[in-house]
Amino acid sequence: METTVSYARLVRPAIDRVYVGARWAARPRMEAFYAERGCELGAENSFFSGVLARPMPAAALVDGLVYGDGDMSRELEQGIFVRDDEGAWHLTDLGRELVLFAQRATGEAAEELWGALLPGMLPGLSIVPRLAELVGRVLAHAQASGGPAFRAMSPPYEPADASPALLLVTRLGSLRHHRADAHRAAWRAAGLTADGIRALPDGPERAAIEADTDRRDEPAYAVLTEAERWELLAGLAALPN
Repeated sequence: METTVSYARLVRPAIDRVYVGARWAARPRMEAFYAERGCELGAENSFFSGVLARPMPAAALVDGLVYGDGDMSRELEQGIFVRDDEGAWHLTDLGRELVLFAQRATGEAAEELWGALLPGMLPGLSIVPRLAELVGRVLAHAQASGGPAFRAMSPPYEPADASPALLLVTRLGSLRHHRADAHRAAWRAAGLTADGIRALPDGPERAAIEADTDRRDEPAYAVLTEAERWELLAGLAALPN
């Protein structure tokens, strides 16, 4: 029988597949909306579930962009973000308009992707609202164990009229940062840098870091019963992308 720790590693690919599938399906409409306003997709688009709810602290953004160049000059030049005296990143009115559209477009794309699944299900028993509820409980429980990026991304912004699909993809977008924080903490504890972990080959050292990541990610799922954990995994696996 799988333990909660190994479950944390097992469920991550399912979370990524569902979330990334919806994001890629929404990308053409997001790019068109941005282009009409003379903008390009940037960090605000990737972090939509958090930046709509609160300013993003400088340290959280650094962690969120640790595998890239971290250059935010384009977002500043386009007038999407401004920085306060403490270095936190705030959406401008334009930025909020763009990110609200990105969230809505992602939810719409998810509904389209999953639409083939939903008509054949009994009324009131659609798996999407249930999955959104399970992920919401995980997010709430993970507040005690999440790192800087996760705390910036959770609780996520959820419109009052949000569809179950929008709720699910938004919550998954925030939940992904719990493991991302866990992984960064694990490789830093091993004395590595971002370049170092990218270059690290498979072997005992990487296996130890991945095991440490699992241990740090595990507390998020402790709120679910064993049956609920498998329900979440099976439900995510059933969603087409």
